[in-house]
This record gives sequence, C-alpha cells and structure tokens, in this order.
Amino acid sequence: MIDRICISINNRCNLACSYCHFHEKGKIEAVEMDVYEILNNVKKYAEKRCPEKGFKIGFVGNGECFLDWQALKSYIAYLEDAPGIRIYTITNGTVRLPEEDLAFLEEHRVNVGFSIDGYKELHDKYRCNSFDRAMENVERYRQTTGHYPTFNATVGRESLRNAEEVISFFQPFGTKVTFSRMIGKYGISLGEYRDFMDRAGKELPVRRGGLDCTMYGGLCGAGTNNYFFANGKTYYCGNCIDLPPVGDSGISLEELEKISLTFDRSCCYKEFLGCYTA
Repeated sequence: MIDRICISINNRCNLACSYCHFHEKGKIEAVEMDVYEILNNVKKYAEKRCPEKGFKIGFVGNGECFLDWQALKSYIAYLEDAPGIRIYTITNGTVRLPEEDLAFLEEHRVNVGFSIDGYKELHDKYRCNSFDRAMENVERYRQTTGHYPTFNATVGRESLRNAEEVISFFQPFGTKVTFSRMIGKYGISLGEYRDFMDRAGKELPVRRGGLDCTMYGGLCGAGTNNYFFANGKTYYCGNCIDLPPVGDSGISLEELEKISLTFDRSCCYKEFLGCYTA
C-alpha cells in the first residue's frame, strides 16, 4: 500500500549547494504538471485505501518550494477537505515569508522542515553562506507559531569529523532532526552514516527506520510505499529522476501499487543498480 508521495512543484532554487544531488544531475527540463490531478488521485486513494493510517504528501524536490509560495499555498488549501492527509514541506530557510503565511502553514498543520546542516561554519561551507538568513527565519517561525520547526541536516565527511558539535547544535531546539546521508560524489558510506545515526539517536529525536529511504536511516522504499512526482512524470524517488520514469504524473496510485522491485533494501536502489558506490 502506498502511504506517501512527494511532489516537486518547481525546479528553481536561490542557492547552489555544493553537494546537492539535483544540482549534480545537470539541467532538469521543466515540464508543466497538473498538481491538482495528482492531489485528486491521492484524495480518492487515501479515502479508500488508508482511512485509518492516513496519507502523507511532501511538497519537496528539485527546487525551493517557497519561491513559488502562492502555488504551494493553493495546493495546501486544496487539501483542506481531506483531514486524513498530512502535509510537510522543506525549505532552505532563506525565503522570508510574511508572518501571516507562516501562520497559514501552522493553521493547516503543515510540518515545515528547515535545511540546517549544523553549526554556522559547517552549514556555510556547503550551503552558500546562508546560515544567518536561515536561522533568522527559524526564529521568526518560532515567534509566529510558538515552536521551532523540524530540521533537515545533510551528513557528510565534515559532519562525521565533528559529530559531537553537530549533535550539540540541535539539542536546544527540542524538535525532530532528519539527518540525510550525503550521496553522489561527496557521499559517505551507509556504514559511516549508520554509526553517526546511532550516536545522534542517543541524544536527539531523529527520523529513522522502516520502509523509507536509506538517505534517512531506513530501508529503501523504491517501488513500494512512496513515489516522487516531478515535471509531468512519476519516479521511484527524488534521487531517481535521472532514471526512466515509471509513468506520467497522472498515473493512478492503484497502478503504482502493481509495481514490484526485488533487491536488497538495506541499500539505495541506485546503489543496487551501480549508479554510485556506498
């Protein structure tokens, strides 16, 4: 059963982070996509197939979603009549939304994750000296909503060398941290990443486990419970957009359920294919 999807609503970003695996793939062709068609398909599927467990939609992907705020806002509002669908989005934190828009996200129970890699020197090294702007908006978010957002932090070699400092940075916020494994040419091995996660999990609430993604500490869910929609196509995940799509973006979730992939899910599907080594 599919219980989540990710939708990439744009391909543009105001940063060019050195390790971005979307950036590594080169120019991504922008193609019109009917997001409302996808949302309608999800509404029907979720009501029929997972009324108790619920369904999760992530507005994340190739670009910075807040750069297309009005579109994102309209998609969130469109889901108001589907209380069983939970929504999340991820931002690099540099787009300054007005307080009323931050309040809108809170009122619609959108889980907002800020991409912060840790302490200033580490974050700025890879993320275009954006730490100060991002943390200013983290604080504005807290002042508007009454709580800190969740965080998404990419774990690379520098993070491994300074693990205690990275972990200590996030402790005062008291919110969940999604540590994602750096992949591609700057990548670290699954073993190194899992050692870091074991250490971080003792001191922080972290995301991990289950059929999800090896980038986030779980098993690879490619071809099972999660799909990625971008540029008019459907893919196994966001990291697979340079592989052939599994269908157009209008494909039904019932059709996606019929897909079956067999491989060692303790590794990433692209590692299994030999696209890069773990």
